[in-house]
Amino acid sequence: MMKLPEPIQNVADELSNLPSIGPRQAIRLAFYLIGEKTEDVHKLAVNINNLRRLKICKHCFFPHQNAGDLCDICGNPNRNQNVIMIVEKETDLISLENTKKFTGRYFITGPIPKTGFLENGQRDRIESLKKTIKQDLKGKAREIIFAFNPSSLGDFQAATLMKELAPFTEKMSRLGRGLPTGGEIEFADDETLGSALERRN
Repeated sequence: MMKLPEPIQNVADELSNLPSIGPRQAIRLAFYLIGEKTEDVHKLAVNINNLRRLKICKHCFFPHQNAGDLCDICGNPNRNQNVIMIVEKETDLISLENTKKFTGRYFITGPIPKTGFLENGQRDRIESLKKTIKQDLKGKAREIIFAFNPSSLGDFQAATLMKELAPFTEKMSRLGRGLPTGGEIEFADDETLGSALERRN
């Protein structure tokens, strides 16, 4: 295998750690950056560094830059605080929010492990959700919606959390199967997601 100059290889190695970017694509991106204007590469580096300034919402774990501890959704008094939709990723939240059919709030578990079992980071988040429900909702939400991808892993995760959170809600539901089995929430169109929300059970 051809040996690349160290700076190129280092950038490619870092890029290949990103989701959906393999080693070949990472190398192509590294060469692309070499061909870009110096000011454009600098601007990209500054914007990436600025991501470190973001805060994480203490309720849902979505990144934000507000003065307080809550993101725009959790801090919005017009949202239904008693209805909580649990999603795996930030991009799932964005896709569901873009349907404009959900008026409650969200909770992000973080990436589902391939084993399906909760890891320490996820378990800590679930404990914080329980604490929030106890403190802010008098111990029970009106409804918790489990919005995981319609796959065996998503089904397992939903079943696991349903058992865990049953004492903390009056009702539990899942998105309707308007989503194709094996599909991903992040890539579904607004109409499909809206239908899945309306047909939750």
